[in-house]
Amino acid sequence: MDMDAFSVVNGTKWARLHELAHKRRLDGGEADELLRLYQVASSHLSLIRSVAPESALSASLSAALAQARTRFTGARSNFMEDLARFFVVSLPAAFYRLRWLTVWCGVFFCLVAGAYTFWIGTSPDALRALGSSNAVKQYVDHDFVDYYSENPAASFAGAVWTNNAWIGAQAVALGITGFWVPYMLFGNAQGLGVAAGVFAATGKMDVFFSYILPHGLMELTAVFIASAGGLRIFWAMVSPGPRRRMQAVAEEGRSLITVALGLVLVLFVSGLVEAFVTPSPLPVWAKILIGSLVLAAYWIYALVLGGRAFRAGATGDLDANDAGYREIAA
Repeated sequence: MDMDAFSVVNGTKWARLHELAHKRRLDGGEADELLRLYQVASSHLSLIRSVAPESALSASLSAALAQARTRFTGARSNFMEDLARFFVVSLPAAFYRLRWLTVWCGVFFCLVAGAYTFWIGTSPDALRALGSSNAVKQYVDHDFVDYYSENPAASFAGAVWTNNAWIGAQAVALGITGFWVPYMLFGNAQGLGVAAGVFAATGKMDVFFSYILPHGLMELTAVFIASAGGLRIFWAMVSPGPRRRMQAVAEEGRSLITVALGLVLVLFVSGLVEAFVTPSPLPVWAKILIGSLVLAAYWIYALVLGGRAFRAGATGDLDANDAGYREIAA
């Protein structure tokens, strides 16, 4: 076969295929024409490859066919619609599914922190084991309070955001182990409880709560959400129900990705509160009110929008087209 003559005869069709494949919008007639040209060019490519499989003509025609195939098999969804669906349906539904597990993680955390607070606050021996009286006084009067204002607010917000995101990432990534989330919650509750116990022993619990509550209400809730998500994956592996074990883990894992993306924003807001509200000269009641409003906004979002989306069948998982096949099919 004379390749040059073959190109001259069919070159117009290939050029039209390339033009339609790269056109921004196609009307109905152009879409039908693209499909017809794709079928014709596919037969041409088969013939060319039988004669010269590694030729430049074969490569260019193959690229044009790939672009055309993308046009009529890879239709894109509207970005703004996807974004709206994520924030109105997928994310609140994922938060809603974790609501009770989030609460139980919070209860566990508070019990451990409360126990350490009571122990340090009522035991002089335990308090002395933490350091000398001068060291305790330095911590209560300066170190704890200065922590929130010793760096510029913007950089402090970034550092807090990064640290909290790291804690959340550990809960998400290692939650499937089953032991890491309780271990992490216990360690953080222990640290908070010891700090609270030191303030309780010195009679300055009001100072402690005035610096912890404004940002801690939402910040700790975000940690509980991440912990709940990690435990959810672990439980899907232990008890998958009617689903296959790997299918259950995959579905919960995809839903947890939705939660992880949402927590980036939640932790960003709590970081702003910690950097700009907690050390501010606002009255204590105003700072705590701001923190409470942020927490209330989250729970309204999760329970109202999330409950509505969950009852409509949303789980936070990807749509069927994006999640891929769940069953082996021929």
